[in-house]
Amino acid sequence: MFNEGRENVHDEARSGRPSLVSDDLVHKVNERVRDDRRCTISDLSLHFPQISRTLLYDIVSSHLGYRKVCARWVHKMLTEEHKKQRVVCALTFLMRYLKEGDGMLSHIVTGDETWVSHITSESKQHSLHWKYTGSPKRKKFKRTFSTRKIMCAVFWDRQGVLLVEFLPQGTIDSAVYCETLKRLRRVIQNKKRGMLTATILLLHNNARPHSAVQTQDLITSFKWEQMDHPPYSPDLAPSDYHFFLHLKNFLGGK
Repeated sequence: MFNEGRENVHDEARSGRPSLVSDDLVHKVNERVRDDRRCTISDLSLHFPQISRTLLYDIVSSHLGYRKVCARWVHKMLTEEHKKQRVVCALTFLMRYLKEGDGMLSHIVTGDETWVSHITSESKQHSLHWKYTGSPKRKKFKRTFSTRKIMCAVFWDRQGVLLVEFLPQGTIDSAVYCETLKRLRRVIQNKKRGMLTATILLLHNNARPHSAVQTQDLITSFKWEQMDHPPYSPDLAPSDYHFFLHLKNFLGGK
C-alpha cells in the first residue's frame, strides 16, 4: 500500500464490533433496578444471562448513572409529633433571642454525660497522612474498645467549662444527678459572681435522671429556668455536637 502511494500510518475509520447495548436493554435493566434497589450485579446477570457482568456494570454505572451507597444511620425515626416539637423549641429560642439579644447566651448553662474509655482507639481521621505516589502504605492494626470506662459529666457556658466530674461506677440515677447539680450551683456561685441572681437557663437533654421528679423539684428550688429540649435530638444538644466530639477526637490514640 505504501508502494501504491499511501503515506498515512493511522487506521482508517471503520464500524467496529457492534455494541450490545441498546436503548431497549438499558430500559429493561433500569426497570429491574427500580423494582429492587438492593439487587446486585449477580442478581442482574441471572435476569440477563446473555449479557456479561462487565457490560451490566457498565450499563448500571455509566449509562444509568447509578451509585450503590449504604443507608444513612440516624438515631431515631422521628414522628410528626417529634418534628413539631423540634420546630416549636427552635422558634421559641429564636424569638427569645430576638427579644433579649446576645446577652441571653451568657445565661445558658449546658451539660451532659459521656462515657470515657481508659484507652480510646485511633479513628480513621487520625490515621490520615500525606504521602507520595510511590510511598509505602502505613499499616494500622485493628484495636478493640477498652472495656474499662468511666462516665464523665461536664457543664459549661459560653465562656468555658464550669464543672468536670467523674461519676461513681454504677447506675446514674436522679439522686446522683441532684448532687452534681448542687456542686454545679456552688461552682457558679464561686466562679460567676452575680450569675445566680440573674436568670440561669439550664439546657440538658431528656434523660430519665434529668426529667425525674426529684431533679425537677431541685431545679425549681434553685429558681433556674429550663430550656425545652425535644426528644431524640442529638443535633440540638450543644455538648454532643460541639464539645464531646472534639473531646473524643483529642483522646483518639491515647
